[in-house]
Amino acid sequence: MKKVFLCLVGCLVASSLMAQKSVKLSSPDGKVQSNIQIGSTLTYDIQVDGQQVLAPSAISMNLSNGQKWGVDAQLLKQAESDIHEEVASPFYRQKSMKNDCNVLTLTFKGNYQVEFRAYNEGVAYRFLSQEKKPYEVINEGVEYNFPQDFEATVPYVKDFESDKPEEQFGNSFENYYTISPISKLDSRRLSFLPLVVNTGKGVKLCLGESHLENYPGLYLQAKGTAFQGVFAPYPKEIKQGGHNELQMQVKSGENFIAKVLETRSFPWRIAMICRSDKEMAGNNLTYLLGDPCRVADYSWVKPGKVAWDWWNDWNIYGVDFEAGINNATYKYYIDFASQKGIEYVILDEGWAVNLKADLMQVIPEINLKELVDYAAAKNVGIILWAGYWAFDRDMEHVCKYFSEMGVKGFKVDFMDRDDQPMTDFYYRAAEMAAKYKLMLDFHGAFKPAGLNRTYPNVVNFEGVAGLEQLKWQDPGHDQITYDAQIPFIRQASGPMDYTQGAMLNATKEDYVPNNSNPMSQGTRCHQLGLYMTLESPLSMLCDSPSNYLHLGGECTDFIAQVPTTWDETIVLDGEIGKFYLAARRNGNTWYVGGITNWDARDVEINTSFLGSGTYQMTSFTDGKNAVKKPCDYKYETTSFQAGETLKVHMAPGGGFAICLKK
Repeated sequence: MKKVFLCLVGCLVASSLMAQKSVKLSSPDGKVQSNIQIGSTLTYDIQVDGQQVLAPSAISMNLSNGQKWGVDAQLLKQAESDIHEEVASPFYRQKSMKNDCNVLTLTFKGNYQVEFRAYNEGVAYRFLSQEKKPYEVINEGVEYNFPQDFEATVPYVKDFESDKPEEQFGNSFENYYTISPISKLDSRRLSFLPLVVNTGKGVKLCLGESHLENYPGLYLQAKGTAFQGVFAPYPKEIKQGGHNELQMQVKSGENFIAKVLETRSFPWRIAMICRSDKEMAGNNLTYLLGDPCRVADYSWVKPGKVAWDWWNDWNIYGVDFEAGINNATYKYYIDFASQKGIEYVILDEGWAVNLKADLMQVIPEINLKELVDYAAAKNVGIILWAGYWAFDRDMEHVCKYFSEMGVKGFKVDFMDRDDQPMTDFYYRAAEMAAKYKLMLDFHGAFKPAGLNRTYPNVVNFEGVAGLEQLKWQDPGHDQITYDAQIPFIRQASGPMDYTQGAMLNATKEDYVPNNSNPMSQGTRCHQLGLYMTLESPLSMLCDSPSNYLHLGGECTDFIAQVPTTWDETIVLDGEIGKFYLAARRNGNTWYVGGITNWDARDVEINTSFLGSGTYQMTSFTDGKNAVKKPCDYKYETTSFQAGETLKVHMAPGGGFAICLKK
């Protein structure tokens, strides 16, 4: 009897060992590895240069048909491949990007696959479904387990009145960063992506997602030394309301997160790997993992700069009419844009009748057709602000009507959700806008998540606590440190509608909120530097045309000439929350810019990227008195020899902007 028992035990152990399978995937350079364990759970880890930076972390999906993908997974086959291609990125940080990775595709019993990709710059995975019958996703299991209590930099969901996750999903994705060991983070609060984990081993991980189509966005919640994924439920009851009746607010949710009607791929979960902060700022994985372009001809997409009305409260002066939301004011904006070579003027909230959520109802003070024609005659395009529900409820009619009028695009605002119906809206809106050759700027929006690769007519996204916040933030608020964080974190997911360009500049001590005469924190050159350090294919000039004309001088002319898309971008140096330096090329002209936090800083820039030859250098640097008078700057035009070292001093809250023409 004992022999039989021992034999049974041996068979069970052998069976258990046979059920466990380990597969290894390495990056093209072999320095990044992931061990995928297949058994009772499906897990993966990440090792960089031989050190484990992500401990084994389980991934799974729980479906309404009873299947649990990733649990007791039965592997049917595995396939290894690689990708080596050049991906067009025409309206982004560079003209094209290299997509080089090794791929592992695991096919499991139950009509599903898991695809892993290992890049030199990170590891990503996604589920793929071959199931043809409809089902619901009850939940997706996402874990990021860490071998130690690492420090994290996270943006919490902003509005926090309850520790119930379901009451945190309605948010604008605008918040500042909290830095803390993971175990000390508030476990009641959700964080949105991207966020950063410092492994303390010379490696940081920036966690993000891509190809977020028709599926809820991922939030992370701290649990011990780990993060666990949380998703907004599928809305059950939605009611019109919110800001000026322009939102559809979720009142209750279903017991599942997504409906699936046919075969599909699910979003990519990305861990960007950065051995230095400047690598993080230059990471392209979010774009590369976006679904390929679906617009056959996008030659009509024309990014550029926009004269913006809302931040400066339509506050123009020195005119013989009352400024406000009326044709006379907008003709002034159009004249300014035409004079300075600025491509667009936006009509922000107020041109449509309030509280109607109907873009066909225009206030009597505005004659849209007259403005569009007036602007076209001066080579300026008109972009219209639209509340989410006013746009969505009548989408094709709105796009067709205003496109035929000559409008060039929409700034769609106040979505403030990322559940499945809302992420589906983004793709529907992008497709419809492309049909009628309209550009889109998503405001009140979550991060880009690869959409700008799929639909190049979606040229900008908010998802950032931009300069507009300084209209109302309390004295003592620190926008400058945040400015020095976002190029590394938020910008890793794609372009952002930060809305820089303030001509009224304040020190930390002098800053006060002001709605009609808003000011920036930091120096004038900090504002100029933001046009080189932040990526915004549709880039706002936030201040009043009157201020640009009377106070801006050569600063205004410089802003007007700065391109918004680039053939090449080089992240020169930087450290999260401290400073950031970048060089960007458009044609044969280079633009070099930098910003610093509240610490004065001297930087030296190696200009070997220029190649050889003599350049004309136009530079804006902080003036000698910028410490007390932030609008003080030094403007110079000199010759510069490629290869020489650029030496720049930045005042507290300062920056610089340089143009180099061969």
